[in-house]
Amino acid sequence: MATTTRVEARPGRLTMVGRQLDYWVTVYRRTWRGSVFTSFVTPLFYVFAMGILLGGYVDDGSADLLGASSYLAFIAPGLVAGHAMNIATGEVMWPVYGAVKWSKTYLGMAATPLSVGDIVTAHFAFVLFRVATACGAFLVVLSLFGVFASVGGVLLAFLVQLLLGMAFATPLYGFSAGLKSQAAFPVIYRVALVPLFLFSGAFFPITNLPPVMQAVAVATPLWHGVDLTRMLTVGDVDASLALVHVTYLTVMLVVGWWWAVRRLTRTLVH
Repeated sequence: MATTTRVEARPGRLTMVGRQLDYWVTVYRRTWRGSVFTSFVTPLFYVFAMGILLGGYVDDGSADLLGASSYLAFIAPGLVAGHAMNIATGEVMWPVYGAVKWSKTYLGMAATPLSVGDIVTAHFAFVLFRVATACGAFLVVLSLFGVFASVGGVLLAFLVQLLLGMAFATPLYGFSAGLKSQAAFPVIYRVALVPLFLFSGAFFPITNLPPVMQAVAVATPLWHGVDLTRMLTVGDVDASLALVHVTYLTVMLVVGWWWAVRRLTRTLVH
């Protein structure tokens, strides 16, 4: 008699990600104290130092603040967007490298029914949680200073921070997953992330830069995030330009996600 073999369907991606929830909850319980300062305290220093103290010298009526009511209202979107970038990138550099090279966590996960896509998606879900909590708290604090034009604009700006954070996290995850040494991380901060923050339009309009530097700034993802956030918080939205911003960041996220899975797959296989 012929025999039939029953093949059970593999659980879906959401189910496999949910099976890793305990691990990521444990990670956060063990690390949240160390992230309080960088996630919630340091941004407030920027607000007081740049927005209030320095802003007192800028708010004399002569500065072009692109529709913002004060210098604090002008830099607030840039501070939040830069915060989203820093939180997201910080969660996919040493943590990813360590999970491959030091703790071998990814190797253990890959030995289970989890696929590489499941592993990467769960890590990105944790990154999204970190960006959401840090930027959400930051926006709430900034709202107490009365720098936002509307509640709806702030809520949309919050969603922009999630998109911006993931747009940075996904390609950098792929970069970290294939590294042979951690020496590249300080270089990334010095030659990429810090200059991006300074020349993204967060602290001054990029029209103050030379034409070549303006073109470079417009080509960077952080400028798109800062400009889109400022549109929403100031209440002066250019629909066509906003669509360009969203498209740019979405494409970066999708391509970065694909590369992250591909890169980690190659690393674990070889």
